[in-house]
Amino acid sequence: MSLMSKLLMSTVAATVALSANAQPDTKKLLRYVKKSVVKNPEVKVKGVTIIESKTHEKLPGWTILLTTMDLEYQKKEIHAPETMFVKDGLITGHLVDLKTGNDYRDNIKPSVPESYYNDAHLLFGNKDAEHKILIFSDPQCPFCQDVVPEIFKAGKENPTKIAVYYYHLPLLRIHPVSDVLTRVMHVAQHEGKMDVVEKIYSLKINPRETDMTKILAAVKSHAGYSVTAAQVNAKEVREAMKADEIAAGKMMVSGTPTIYIDGEWDKMRNGYEKLIK
Repeated sequence: MSLMSKLLMSTVAATVALSANAQPDTKKLLRYVKKSVVKNPEVKVKGVTIIESKTHEKLPGWTILLTTMDLEYQKKEIHAPETMFVKDGLITGHLVDLKTGNDYRDNIKPSVPESYYNDAHLLFGNKDAEHKILIFSDPQCPFCQDVVPEIFKAGKENPTKIAVYYYHLPLLRIHPVSDVLTRVMHVAQHEGKMDVVEKIYSLKINPRETDMTKILAAVKSHAGYSVTAAQVNAKEVREAMKADEIAAGKMMVSGTPTIYIDGEWDKMRNGYEKLIK
């Protein structure tokens, strides 16, 4: 059972009646989450933050609220994404198309804020390129290893067409080794060694490895890159990793790789191919 499942226990598909306002206020949203979303009594619901309010052409009359639930579980703060659909005083977490079986909550993500396209996260391509691709990724994620290097290649070979912006999202419960690897990547990127960032994606290492000495030795052997524990453990590096984690939370990112093209979620993760044809 995933951590999110433990937190919620069950996210009910019930529709709860609210006042007839187009968009409920924060108190009503908080009450809805406590009553109908978070069912685990060990989880304290501290607040609900609306990230973005949007509409969808196939859902006339519905307002879609993309939110973050501010939770406390076992004395740890957790910010969990939650999508809510509001119409005529009703609110629900799921809207399913009976013909297709499509649940719209699985197909709607927040738009990327312009501030996410900054020099600190620009990996390949020119910042004034025709298109912007933004990636949240873990280098040990098998799906990432299939897709992300190809996007890197597209950015390198088409710098005026594609700018690739990269955010670290290590999945530490699955790949503890990514804690150190992503920090190594951050240090390398800020030294201008983008080739090292690429090579980390082909590094073969035990995903459960946590010994920093062994991890740094593996990086040196595979990528020819020497970095010290002090560099990887630097305060500014850890702060950068935390900032990326917060950015992922605000974008309601729950898995890797999550990819956006020109501000919109690329669910199939292959939209970059059309940009370079």
